[in-house]
Amino acid sequence: MHKGLGVWYLAVVLPVLCAASSLAVAYDNEDQLLARLKTEQNPVRKAKLEIKLGDLKLLEAIAAYGKLDPEGGAKLLDAFLDHRKSAWKVLQLSGRKAAKQPQGFKELDIALREDVRALDDLAHKTAYDDRGPIEKCAKEIEAIRAEVLQALFPSPGPKSGHHSASPQRFAVPAAHSETW
Repeated sequence: MHKGLGVWYLAVVLPVLCAASSLAVAYDNEDQLLARLKTEQNPVRKAKLEIKLGDLKLLEAIAAYGKLDPEGGAKLLDAFLDHRKSAWKVLQLSGRKAAKQPQGFKELDIALREDVRALDDLAHKTAYDDRGPIEKCAKEIEAIRAEVLQALFPSPGPKSGHHSASPQRFAVPAAHSETW
């Protein structure tokens, strides 16, 4: 081996490998996330932990379906859905207004949007007879996302002082109303 190549390996490749291995340690496993969830008091951080736990369960469900284990996959989808519902409930009970304090709500919305795509991909890769739990889960995720979006972007109510919510675009002038 050339001397310059060995030095290059030590100077470039080795630090990259060390950094990558330290990043792998930074990822939480399910037990660590559950332990942190039990002690977490901040609702935004608690919701984010629920999101991470749900992500793990969804990945496990996808792997189970990939191993042709639809029963195991369906159970994991239920656990995944429970974590998404818990994240939404934590944020709802926090007393925060999503439109004014979107932290946590935005992350949940992004996760739910990605979930719909992942579940759609999973359904396409799964035998037709085994798609029921996936489609049911996707519908529930879409319903939760609709609620989250409504919280983030509430529809404005009627403004006081105005008689109708929509302006009349083609009002007939009073002087000409008899000829119409």
